[in-house]
Amino acid sequence: MNEFQLIKKHLSTLAKKSNSSLNLNDDVFFNKSNKLVVSVDTYVEGYHFINFKKPDLVIKKIIRSSISDLLCKGVKPKYYFFSGSGNSKSFNKKNLIKISKSLKEEQKKYNIILGGGDTVYSNKLSFTVTSIGFSNKIIYRNRSKIGEDIYVSGNIGDSFLGLLILKNKIKLNKKLSTYFINLYYKPEIKYSLTDHLFKFATSSIDLSDGLISDLEKLTNKQKNSYQLFFDKIPMSKNLNSVINLKNLSKKNFITKGDDYQILFTSNPKNRNFIKKISSTKNIKITRIGKILNSKSKSSIIDRNGQLIKINNKGYIHRFD
Repeated sequence: MNEFQLIKKHLSTLAKKSNSSLNLNDDVFFNKSNKLVVSVDTYVEGYHFINFKKPDLVIKKIIRSSISDLLCKGVKPKYYFFSGSGNSKSFNKKNLIKISKSLKEEQKKYNIILGGGDTVYSNKLSFTVTSIGFSNKIIYRNRSKIGEDIYVSGNIGDSFLGLLILKNKIKLNKKLSTYFINLYYKPEIKYSLTDHLFKFATSSIDLSDGLISDLEKLTNKQKNSYQLFFDKIPMSKNLNSVINLKNLSKKNFITKGDDYQILFTSNPKNRNFIKKISSTKNIKITRIGKILNSKSKSSIIDRNGQLIKINNKGYIHRFD
């Protein structure tokens, strides 16, 4: 049983009386009358972060990945609640100072305030972050229309290569290693794009589990399909150079997740406007596909129109 089957079978009926729960099928809880937007994320050592050797960087990673749930909905977070379970080794004085320092830096960077939390003793290190924002509207999932364009912000795949370096599965020079590891721990979430999403986005999601997996979540309650342009999927110059140098497959870097970019759909009439926003605000935004009707099979094609087959669509939690 995977996480979505678990939610559908055992939890979804518990939320049926609340429209704010959005059928447990979106990034956030949204109570329109109270203008309240909430997301909750849990992070476990060995699953969501490789280890706790760099506590200051791990904290930055989990704060950014948490608030990205609100940012992709067009909402800037205001408060966060921070809870952790660990032992005297993970929460020693040196680490606690680093944790506090990182939280302070992230608060300043993203204009958020600590509202509370909890700490408990456990030999298994984990953190839970609840992010809270206020808005009278959000950008939902499952609101795309046939013929709309698919866009993504930033670049895909840098974080995964950083993870491979940390796991000693690939070796690069110091400069490149530092670049990719830095993006693994400190994803470049598009905070400023949030100010503009309502002007053109019809549906949205953040990229946490992989481009294909998250795109299918974006449309999972609709009967639409999609077509992605493989060669348009944006990657950094550094990642492209490593792929060529090491003879790696680009396919392996678009489905691994941890990018925390914003994936959204938009009416084709907004193309020029989105280009203008991208240029004037210096935010990388790339058109990578389109929404099709249910009669078409979802596909990924290269510049010659040839189908690209991808077996692993992204990360998914399993409870088998």
